[in-house]
Amino acid sequence: MDEGRQAQLLLVDAGHAGQRLDNFLLSCLKGVPRSLVYRIVRTGEVRVNRGRARVDQRLADGDSVRIPPLRLAADKAAATPGAELSHHLQSRILYEQAGLIVLDKPHGLAVHGGSGVQLGVIEALRALRPHYRFLELVHRLDRDTSGLLLLAYERQTLLALQDQLRGEHMFKCYTTILVGELKGRRHRVERPLYKYLLPSGERRVRIDQQGKAARSDFQVVNSCPDWTLARVRIHTGRTHQIRVHAQSLGHPVLGDDKYGDAAVNARWRERGFARLFLHATELELDLPGPGHLRFEAALPESFQRLCATTGKTQNAATDF
Repeated sequence: MDEGRQAQLLLVDAGHAGQRLDNFLLSCLKGVPRSLVYRIVRTGEVRVNRGRARVDQRLADGDSVRIPPLRLAADKAAATPGAELSHHLQSRILYEQAGLIVLDKPHGLAVHGGSGVQLGVIEALRALRPHYRFLELVHRLDRDTSGLLLLAYERQTLLALQDQLRGEHMFKCYTTILVGELKGRRHRVERPLYKYLLPSGERRVRIDQQGKAARSDFQVVNSCPDWTLARVRIHTGRTHQIRVHAQSLGHPVLGDDKYGDAAVNARWRERGFARLFLHATELELDLPGPGHLRFEAALPESFQRLCATTGKTQNAATDF
């Protein structure tokens, strides 16, 4: 924060009605780390209609949002992607029409800057598409999760897709490799998820009746004593949903440093498999104009290579 500056008072227009407070702030405060946005909301420095607010609060047309004085990214040189990252991201854009960008996000790249990350997908794409006056994330993927990521460069597209996400009308399917052999072909996990913070400030999730409802359907594709390749359809989009639900089955996602088995992960790293084995594989959605759209991201080479480490597997087709 900057004591030499003055607080801003912003009015929410119809185009931003229904948007979460954190997303509204991030769109207004370009370059401000997400961690700072969450902190100024939690401490009450951000006010909505003169009252305290929550980061997930939905704004309404005509709401007034007070933002405390901050030093914005405009005060310093904006981070820009290098030639290699620019080319890599450009090559991974699967669709760019009707206000929508579909990206096959690589593993290890954050979707936004902050918490020590200077440049994420959204900042890089804004630099690559300066002619888009509006460009926002429709949803998020963890930094270490690869696969399909949606971004909107038109406000109406963002609102339409977020409505589908809230209404659980979007088909979302992931591919994962779990630790050990998951017996049985199908497993439905319906367990509420509760977000909390560690003393360090790191975000975590646990199964708790006070949490939000969450459902994940696991279907085994290949298996052996060491690992299970599974497809997972999620009917809700909670933070770390698949990772925590997989842990609850006794078979955490391989490479998961938050909810997984550290000793098993270390053994696989020694064999050259150092990633979180979670990949957003398939999405189906509806957009005004194009209508029904289906996207699929090919399985990364690391998945195929790991599955080839064991000769005998049991195969099963998925039919979500």
